[in-house]
Amino acid sequence: MDRFHALNVFVKVAELKGFAAAARHLNMSPPTVTRMVSMLEDSLGIRLFVRTTRSVMLTDSGQRFIEDARRILADLEEAERAAFGSYAEPTGELSVTASVLFGRMFITPLLGEFLDLYPKLSARTLYVDRVVNLIDEGLDVGIRIGNLADSSLMAVRCGAVNQILFASPSYLESHGKPETPDDLSCHAIINSTALNASAQWHFQSGRKSITKRVNPRISMNTNDAVIELALQGHGIGRLLSYQVAPYIADGRLKTVMKSYEPPEVPIHLVHQEGRTVSAKVRAFVDFAVERLKSDSLIGQNQTQA
Repeated sequence: MDRFHALNVFVKVAELKGFAAAARHLNMSPPTVTRMVSMLEDSLGIRLFVRTTRSVMLTDSGQRFIEDARRILADLEEAERAAFGSYAEPTGELSVTASVLFGRMFITPLLGEFLDLYPKLSARTLYVDRVVNLIDEGLDVGIRIGNLADSSLMAVRCGAVNQILFASPSYLESHGKPETPDDLSCHAIINSTALNASAQWHFQSGRKSITKRVNPRISMNTNDAVIELALQGHGIGRLLSYQVAPYIADGRLKTVMKSYEPPEVPIHLVHQEGRTVSAKVRAFVDFAVERLKSDSLIGQNQTQA
């Protein structure tokens, strides 16, 4: 006896309240339906139906068993869809959100490579310096930088970064280099409201956590603007290490107070949780995580400058 087939027959008899109706729906003969239900009852050692000349009703045992049967059949269907999805070619539109700089530096290049692999796939991005609700905005995948709040999203860690302070060489030459958080009171601060909306900067000295409320001279709502003003020598900014890495590397910006850097900030790819994940999302997450983990600026094997 095919147990899954028998379960399906049992559920259909219960739903349609008759063997003949179930047989018509399943394109089976009534004797075959009756025989399969009887075999299922024999294998379970319980009566599933009370049969009369006018009706078919579930017994108490049948009432309890039908919920398990429906769950088993649903799980089988999900497993079959998942197995198919593992081999299906990604198609349709993939939508990805990230912060502006992260998207430009990391997502755009790897997205181009990814689309080359899957010609039937298209893509849409939303790069904004705010946390986007994937469900509300109909997005497939998002980048989250920072500790994750409890949510229904699935998350895969793909790297980490540090929060660093920086300024131009000309600013440091004119105003000196701060050595401790208290020294920041004597400096022009360029604050990113995208990263530090409250203007409270956190530091670490050994095992001691320090919080310093700064008084920004300039507050900007995009990280690009903070970098531009720092390059022009207008003050000290604070962003994530990858965001200013090119300018640190070519000497146009200098890091300050490295000994007070707080613990690293994790980076995750997130997507909606579900028993099955679409082929396009699964393929992109696998591809992106591998690429991001191997990146020297944010990957797990990164070296701090």
